[in-house]
Amino acid sequence: MNEELIAPCGMNCGICSGYLANKYDVKGQGIRMPYCLGCRPRDKKCAFVKKRCDLLLSGKVQYCHECADFPCENLNHLNKRYSSLYRMSMIENLESIRKDGITRFLETEERKWKCPDCGGVISCHNGICFNCGLEILRTKKNLYRWD
Repeated sequence: MNEELIAPCGMNCGICSGYLANKYDVKGQGIRMPYCLGCRPRDKKCAFVKKRCDLLLSGKVQYCHECADFPCENLNHLNKRYSSLYRMSMIENLESIRKDGITRFLETEERKWKCPDCGGVISCHNGICFNCGLEILRTKKNLYRWD
């Protein structure tokens, strides 16, 4: 887990299917998925909320939890979707970062998303390890849902 891969909204880009697809070059293995390098590495600040947040656009906050309006309506909407579909909460992530710091958060994420079979990273979008579970991914009808 890498601090640079934690987006301002609390998304851990290191567990995102787009990031993992790029890391493991799934297109080269016959699986059609979009690639992403992560929000901060692409200098996008946050792909989800940036365009709707002046503080993020101007660089006045590093994480959404630094805002007086935390959690805002945009973040609540995003969090609701991720909590129900992808088994993670951006708001919980941000609260953890605020309370315990980024290092402890990353340690927790490492344990939470570690593949029990190979030690790779499980995707929050479908529960599949892109290191050892590409055959499962290849046969999935919906690449962005847990079974």
